Amino acid sequence: MIRVLLINFVQAALLVVIAPLVAGIIKKTKARLQMRRGPSFFQPYLDLYKYGQKESVVSEHTSWIFKSAPYIYFAALLVAALLVPVISSVGKLNFSGDIILFIYLLALGRFFLALAGLDAGSAFGGMASSREMAIAAVAEPAALLPLFTLAIATGTTNLTAIVFKNAMSGLVLLKPAYLLSFIALFIVTIAETGRIPVDNPDTHLELTMMHEGMLLEYSGKPLAVLTMGADLKQLLLFTLIANLFFPWGIAIGFGVGQIVVGLVAYLLKVCAIGIIIACIESLFAKMRLFKVPDLLLGSFFLGLLGLIAKFIF
Repeated sequence: MIRVLLINFVQAALLVVIAPLVAGIIKKTKARLQMRRGPSFFQPYLDLYKYGQKESVVSEHTSWIFKSAPYIYFAALLVAALLVPVISSVGKLNFSGDIILFIYLLALGRFFLALAGLDAGSAFGGMASSREMAIAAVAEPAALLPLFTLAIATGTTNLTAIVFKNAMSGLVLLKPAYLLSFIALFIVTIAETGRIPVDNPDTHLELTMMHEGMLLEYSGKPLAVLTMGADLKQLLLFTLIANLFFPWGIAIGFGVGQIVVGLVAYLLKVCAIGIIIACIESLFAKMRLFKVPDLLLGSFFLGLLGLIAKFIF
């Protein structure tokens, strides 16, 4: 029992530690594809350290929501990290229905971040919050459909059990239902992490930004917490894709060899997903804001087709 709980906490700590590294890999890959030298892989760690050393300036018009939102946002993602299998498909903190809890934890963090954007009274913060919630209204159902398809296919809504059964099944992506669900969840991941073509995480152009607009009023340690939270959310979604659809190498026991293989396989998978995201960002331009719901509706219908395909095939 203690060993299983320890693996859960180690996996969550691993996500927190390597989340900035994955963000750095994406930035470095984009720079290389654009014929630039780019920042170091470890630049996100240096940015977090820099934010942590600076003083936090808070508007006198803000309430407790603005001050507590970064920590609620990060705490929600940290709890979500305890639910997601990373290097081992054995865990005790998972339970039946944790797929729904995972989505709701992401929604909880988004809700408080949107409130914080409104709380400061900034025009750009309010605009970014309204855009974020409008996109979330389509992104959350589009994320649930692929997960429900996997839950029906495996007979459980427990994330760890789904990963374990898929790991034992082999090439699950060859099934039409899984392939359609994978594409749908990948599109949602791009939207949820604020990547191109939905949003541009590298710009502060007020008229187009969404996630960055909600952070404009933050500085110092709260900004470091929010930045760390955004990196963790990105890695959580990458981990979900990697282990649900490509469960190769994940440990199904407690052997040291299995854990080491699971760790190496996991790092390779999330780095590969990060590189693919960087390639997509280099090949596509940012979409117009009013076209984003169309993209997410397409993702929703792909997820619906995957659910239908599960019953047909």
